[in-house]
Amino acid sequence: MSEQQEQAAVPKGRLYGVGLGPGDPSLMTVRAVEVIAEADVVAYHSARHGRSIARAIAERHLRPDHIEERLVYPVTTETTDHPGGYRGAMEEFYADAAARLAAHLDAGRTVAVLAEGDPLFYGSYMHMHKRLADRYPTEVVPGVTSVSAAAARIGAPLVEGEEVLTVLPGTLPEDELTARLATTDAAAVMKLGRTFPAVRRALERSGRLAEARYVERATMGAERVAPLAEVDPDSVPYFSVAVLPSRIDAKATARRGEVVVVGLGPAGPLWLTPEARGELAAAEDLVGYTTYLNRVPVRPGQRRHASDNKAEAERAEFALDLARRGRRVAVVSSGDPGVFAMATAVLEAAAEDPYREVPVRVVPGMTAAHAAAARAGAPLGHDYAVISLSDRLKPWEVIAERLRAAAAADLVLALYNPGSRSRIWQVGKARELLLEHRAPDTPVVLGRDVGGPEERIRVVRLADLDPAQVDMRTILLVGSSQTRTARRGDGTEVVWTPRRYPERR
Repeated sequence: MSEQQEQAAVPKGRLYGVGLGPGDPSLMTVRAVEVIAEADVVAYHSARHGRSIARAIAERHLRPDHIEERLVYPVTTETTDHPGGYRGAMEEFYADAAARLAAHLDAGRTVAVLAEGDPLFYGSYMHMHKRLADRYPTEVVPGVTSVSAAAARIGAPLVEGEEVLTVLPGTLPEDELTARLATTDAAAVMKLGRTFPAVRRALERSGRLAEARYVERATMGAERVAPLAEVDPDSVPYFSVAVLPSRIDAKATARRGEVVVVGLGPAGPLWLTPEARGELAAAEDLVGYTTYLNRVPVRPGQRRHASDNKAEAERAEFALDLARRGRRVAVVSSGDPGVFAMATAVLEAAAEDPYREVPVRVVPGMTAAHAAAARAGAPLGHDYAVISLSDRLKPWEVIAERLRAAAAADLVLALYNPGSRSRIWQVGKARELLLEHRAPDTPVVLGRDVGGPEERIRVVRLADLDPAQVDMRTILLVGSSQTRTARRGDGTEVVWTPRRYPERR
């Protein structure tokens, strides 16, 4: 029998990725103990100093006849003289480690690779799994993660109901960490150590520092639990976690009340900015027009105060009164709150007594004009003007004067509030005024319910603009003399306004 035939006759060994839990050996699963007991080879990662946390956790279950494979990292930071840099050094290490384990598996030996926590949760085992699992019978034994252990040590719910848990590596850029922390309900930030100062700043910038808890070496002998804001950055090891637990039923921290006017964008949650999402989650009270308030998910513990669309001034004063009593209030507004929306109403009220001392912030949102323009192409690619056709708060004569001025200046126009059940003639009159300065075939984009379930984008000639097809859920984008349309290969029509304007002769 040839050597190749002899090798083929030996059944391949089985690979196990064994989760050991967060550190306390008593938190190992029964299955993890069984696998280690049955294994021929026990492999574990370690730094150059040779100490392995994984081996220490499993030590009581190791036998003298176990073959131990110590997989020693060549580097533990990104500083290396390897020609391929840090990534090149690690790739070479993983390839070599996989080859060492493969030799045992080819010889028919069972190999158990030990992993702190869970093998497939930020663990080193996964690099062996990706290189070997398609070639050998493999089983992954899950383990208690450090996140679960940290939550248990804090003694507070991690997530509840419909809350969202976000797990983040502390190695992310600080701005990215800030955005994600501001957006989520609950979070765990891994891989601290040298990243701790940036993580702390991100928590502070996102307004979450007061909620954050710090857990070091959960379930181990040197365990430490503390409010994260009180932790000395120089004392933080790699094996520590920052946790933002559930907000539901959390004890409120003493703070001054404030009003945040939040732009929801033109439709559902896909149009929310991370900042807006975070402010909505953090608010104790939500105030707004019923239709817009219904876009915001219901959260346990939040109070919702809905009102009619025409009650802007009353709504603003109500929100400011809540803030004066120490409440954190979000006033919701469709699109961007500073564009024909609630920011002005709130700031007008806040400029007067008794609200001058109430903090007010405005969080921007995607505007209806920009959303409709993106759907149509790029009709706002050059100078443009934004005008509301509603004469509820200003005379029609002022609107007409501004339409003529913008049209004479050859500006693209974004026309808000074009019509409603009680205002049916403004669109027709605006069309007449614009035709005094624009060609009949000027493109007009009609964007209705942009981002919503009834979204419809149409392009018509200015001369063919039918007021009957326009309502309050529609925005009009009227092109300039330079605005162009084209039929794409897939049959869609796109509209754009060139960035360069021709020189006048």
